[in-house]
Amino acid sequence: MSENSTIEWTNATWNPTRGCVKISPGCSRCYAERFAERFRGVPGHPYEQGFDPILVPEKLIEPLHWASAKCVFVDSMSDLFLDDFPLSYVERVIAVMKAANWHTYQVLTKRSTRLRELLSGPLHEAGRLPHVWWGVSVEDRKHGFPRIDDLRQTPAAVRFLSVEPLLEELGEIDLTGIHWVIAGGESGAKPRPMHPDWVRSVRDQCQRASVPFFFKQWGGTRKKLAGRVLDGRTHDDMPAIAERPVPPKRERDRLIDELTEAEILPSGAGRLRRIGTFSETT
Repeated sequence: MSENSTIEWTNATWNPTRGCVKISPGCSRCYAERFAERFRGVPGHPYEQGFDPILVPEKLIEPLHWASAKCVFVDSMSDLFLDDFPLSYVERVIAVMKAANWHTYQVLTKRSTRLRELLSGPLHEAGRLPHVWWGVSVEDRKHGFPRIDDLRQTPAAVRFLSVEPLLEELGEIDLTGIHWVIAGGESGAKPRPMHPDWVRSVRDQCQRASVPFFFKQWGGTRKKLAGRVLDGRTHDDMPAIAERPVPPKRERDRLIDELTEAEILPSGAGRLRRIGTFSETT
């Protein structure tokens, strides 16, 4: 995990699951897979199993320990709505988000159909939580637009799009019911290029629809040098955050005990006072 993320639109990451399976062109050069597979077979490493999908219940406790309010990118190294992950475990993740409500959680998925079905059914209460934002990835029209339609049909207080990596001109986007849009180019080895006019079109449509727009990066092999300035300025708009006071440690410990008794957290979680410093962000 990383209590201090370098991802531009969040400031912490939390990975109660790890690994994923590719399903669309946006996955083909996945940064998370590239990172995880470097450590496949390394005994004792968090990614000893590479990018194979796994549940990590010992990570469930982490947001309850954080003593300052954060924007938390949930599963930066995975996808919570992967079919391999059982509903019962997704419910445990949501129970932690509900309890540790002084944070704002950003849940991003490419499995928009499962997101819609679960938040319209057994997880319907989760969609109404104002501190949990639900988003889908949009890399092109073919795969991204159906996800937007699924998200629009998902009962949720806050819905967002991650238009990254932006792989083509999207044309007109229906932003009805969308509360935030992130856009950016691909980074890493041999990145696919993003034309400036593609991202300008997304920005301009957000402005016309009064949807907050966040430009994450130009990307490229040296993304830090390319920066994130678009037409002379950065774009950092976000939805309003529902701020809540952070409870004192004794109250957080009580929440941990309650979730442990309810078998949301694994037995002994209340004794895990030290949080590791292993970084799972890029």
